[in-house]
Amino acid sequence: MAPSTSSDPSMETAAPRAPVTAERKLNTDLQEELPKPYLARALAAVDPSHPQGTRGRDTRGMSVLQQHASFFDRNGDGVIYPWETFQGLRAIGCGYPVSFAGAILINLVLSYPTQPGWMPSPLLSIHIKNIHKGKHGSDSETYDTEGRFDPSKFDAVFSKYGRTQPNALTKDELNSMLKANRNMYDFIGWITAAGEWMLLYSVAKDKDGLLQRETVRGAFDGSLFERLEDTKKSS
Repeated sequence: MAPSTSSDPSMETAAPRAPVTAERKLNTDLQEELPKPYLARALAAVDPSHPQGTRGRDTRGMSVLQQHASFFDRNGDGVIYPWETFQGLRAIGCGYPVSFAGAILINLVLSYPTQPGWMPSPLLSIHIKNIHKGKHGSDSETYDTEGRFDPSKFDAVFSKYGRTQPNALTKDELNSMLKANRNMYDFIGWITAAGEWMLLYSVAKDKDGLLQRETVRGAFDGSLFERLEDTKKSS
């Protein structure tokens, strides 16, 4: 994952007078590892190890972002209420205080942008059909503005910040990514991104304190949540 050594300067990924471009490396071989990595996928969260996405997953025609959100639609009616968010957070292993606070904050932030009309919902409902309207800034941009999954952006999370291991993030590396992704004055985005990633880290890090690439990919399409729920039930 080193910067390009091609004699063609238009193919370089690091600029000598911009040290940050050499510090945060891009994977120059991604084109050989995954077909059309620049093409955002609507239905599948793909990477070189999963070129068709999560095996056996029924997408039900939903975008990857919708698949992520639909885990919290506990009755499958296309609308997520705060009590369903609470149930979903409990299902993946969050404690009562975190689940309660998360349910209130998540639905408070996402309810109005996803409403089908101009009127706010007194029950703070989130409509999965419009979940792309709730996309915030200061994130990895792995979801595009329509809720598709961008493989090149996902790969950059690890090529830029996975220093200890190429396919995992430590807590410090995760914090570095969050700081680097901040858009100027986007305070809501800063807080939301930090909350999402730290929650993911708390429930899905491995025994060595690493957030593995496959774990993160599963969070993007929601398959991780289903695995965590199954694990909790079995234990």
